[in-house]
Amino acid sequence: MASAAEQLASTFNFGAFAKATELKKRLWFTLGALVIYRIGTYIPLPGIDPTILSDIFEQQRGGLTDMLNLFSGGALERMTIFALNIMPYISAAIIMQLMTAVSPRLEALKKEGEAGRKKINQYTRYGTVLLATVQGYGIAVGLEGMASSAGPAVIDPGFFFRATTVISLVGGTIFLMWLGEQITQRGVGNGISLIIFSGIVANLPVALVQTLDQSRTGAISPALVLFLLIMAVAVIAFIVFVERAQRRLVVQYPKRQMGNKMFGGESSHLPLKLNTAGVIPPIFASSILLMPLTIAGFSGGATQGFLGTITAYLGPGQPLYLVVYVAMIVFFAFFYTAIVFNPADTADNLKKYGGFIPGIRPGKNTADYLDFVLTRLTVAGAAYLAIVCILPEILRAQNAAIPFYFGGTSLLIVVSVTMDTVAQIHSHLLAHQYEGLIKKSKLRGRRR
Repeated sequence: MASAAEQLASTFNFGAFAKATELKKRLWFTLGALVIYRIGTYIPLPGIDPTILSDIFEQQRGGLTDMLNLFSGGALERMTIFALNIMPYISAAIIMQLMTAVSPRLEALKKEGEAGRKKINQYTRYGTVLLATVQGYGIAVGLEGMASSAGPAVIDPGFFFRATTVISLVGGTIFLMWLGEQITQRGVGNGISLIIFSGIVANLPVALVQTLDQSRTGAISPALVLFLLIMAVAVIAFIVFVERAQRRLVVQYPKRQMGNKMFGGESSHLPLKLNTAGVIPPIFASSILLMPLTIAGFSGGATQGFLGTITAYLGPGQPLYLVVYVAMIVFFAFFYTAIVFNPADTADNLKKYGGFIPGIRPGKNTADYLDFVLTRLTVAGAAYLAIVCILPEILRAQNAAIPFYFGGTSLLIVVSVTMDTVAQIHSHLLAHQYEGLIKKSKLRGRRR
């Protein structure tokens, strides 16, 4: 915790920040893009009665509706053009990564470098459009079947309403996909993660006010509210501690003689994070679980037949939901770690530059040792993710009045994205300081 506080203090060195023009431009661009996103979450779909829709969503509080609304930043509850949010893109990215692991053609395409990566990204965009179209049509049909005592939610149902709804939702998702890529390239932080992060943070004050109001009316006891606040602080501290935890493997480089001088002989560290996959596994797991629940929740016959069974058994807080959620988190923790870190490639690079781990022979033995260490770390990291995400869900199952925004998944996303963004700001400041030192050294050299 002390090191995190020191990094945060050094990052926000206002003297250095005031001189970092490029960083300020990136921050302003990121802030402007997130403001545009938040404005879009208030632009409603055409042909819907907002009063009736609000009454229907109020009756469906707790469970699926709140979970979907959490990841849409409140856009689903207001049924706006960003109601699908960025989830179709995340689902398409999951499918592409799974296919890359099993398809030799896509695997070869991935190894082609920048050109291959662009093609895979293009396929992901096509998949996003397809998934958004299917989900958008499901939402349009579901809206036509929604009604309250005051009347139906859709003013004029029919083909025209379905077409405009699908076009609006698909256009909103594509725009958010483009906006996230622009934030990543021209702003600070990961654009997709920041979009989800801003939606959660924007609704945290509302969730806090609702919780305090429920405490005042007696729906939640004051002791439970105090316990929630203490638990939230403890979970945040635990997340920060684990996200910064590393296993450092000593790497030794042999001495080399070039002419009359000796080079090398120093040792360095190969840092392996305890949670290499980061916040990706919970987001991926939630995205996959939301796909069938979205279809079930927005279909006219969601309370009957097969869809009713899905809603009943895979609803948030249900035992089957908790088991599937944990299993998916563990699977994606190992899967994503295998994608971002290849022990064989790392061992080959160490051997290429003459580096070796003391006591381990270079080559295959080093790769096996790295795989062994990484597997043990991933087991601990997957267990940490499962505990953080599942314990608040169990607590919510006992008391449905607790808002989703105090869940482990939302806290994990908020804390992890904040840490990643702060780390990027810190790296930009360091790069600016190095540039300043280089310029000063060049000026001094000219004066001499």
